[in-house]
Amino acid sequence: MTQKITVLKGDGIGPEISDAVMKILQASGSDVEFECFEVGENAGDGELIPDAAFTSFEQNRIMLKAPITTPIGKGFRSLNVMLRKRYDLYANIRPAKANPAVATPFSNVDIVTFRENTEDLYIGEETQVDENTVHALKLITRKASERIIRDAFYYAQSHQRKKVTCVHKANILKLSDGMFLDIFHEIAKEFPHVEADDKIIDALCMRLVMNPGDFDVLVMPNLYGDIVSDLTAGLIGGLGLLPSSNMGKDYAMFEAVHGSAPDIAGKHIANPTALLWSACMMLEHMGQVDCARRIRKAVDHVLMQGTHLTPDLHGNASTEAYRDAIIAAL
Repeated sequence: MTQKITVLKGDGIGPEISDAVMKILQASGSDVEFECFEVGENAGDGELIPDAAFTSFEQNRIMLKAPITTPIGKGFRSLNVMLRKRYDLYANIRPAKANPAVATPFSNVDIVTFRENTEDLYIGEETQVDENTVHALKLITRKASERIIRDAFYYAQSHQRKKVTCVHKANILKLSDGMFLDIFHEIAKEFPHVEADDKIIDALCMRLVMNPGDFDVLVMPNLYGDIVSDLTAGLIGGLGLLPSSNMGKDYAMFEAVHGSAPDIAGKHIANPTALLWSACMMLEHMGQVDCARRIRKAVDHVLMQGTHLTPDLHGNASTEAYRDAIIAAL
């Protein structure tokens, strides 16, 4: 049975990479039908996301989303944050795995970051106390902490992972991060066959760039997850290679976590790999595991061959040439 999915094509490089990914999905034989929407700066009529896109997502319950520009320090708040809160997409899962075709200092990186997606400082709730003082709210709740931590352990157990590490700053934030850490150790007792440990956020960052092979599954509050997952992306060659899923009880959104790169929009040199691998996570979620495996194998072939790579991968191929090489490999 064909599964309809909602596609937000994004802005900047979003339309280029989403078009490439949809063509690859069609060529792979995936049983998917696309309902596409222009969003962000391309939406028009003053709507950043049209009502029809929300209706589509609420019917299909699965979304593939290309990057959408978020202004820095002014303008509208992040549409990503809005979507996560509106549909309670509480678990942001970002797997970072080294690829032998991409030269990096470490070949043993295989880390999955579980980032709580709905609270912490990242919710952006700030109050202007006076002209020289701003307060920002850090929100941590037992409910949100329990479900992301338990999901991380379930993932480790079902994917034959050996260890889950809790990332925190409980030595300073004794109430908020302290509660998150306490809940982690409570839940760890439910999974005796999975090793559990914890690391203070600054110590973790140092260890990640020295011995990333020491880590397996990481779980943490929202802001730390945003930062650490970018660090793990750097370990495997950059955000252009990092997929992501945003999971909730009723809805799932799959997206590339890199920006909309307006400086190269329209130049046809953007790398669609992160969005494509996010689409593979989507296919697995839909039960089309073999199709996802075939796409990953084709991408690995093109990366290893090295003759049709985009500039960020030290090649000179266009987005379309890279796309066509993957389709040929399929």
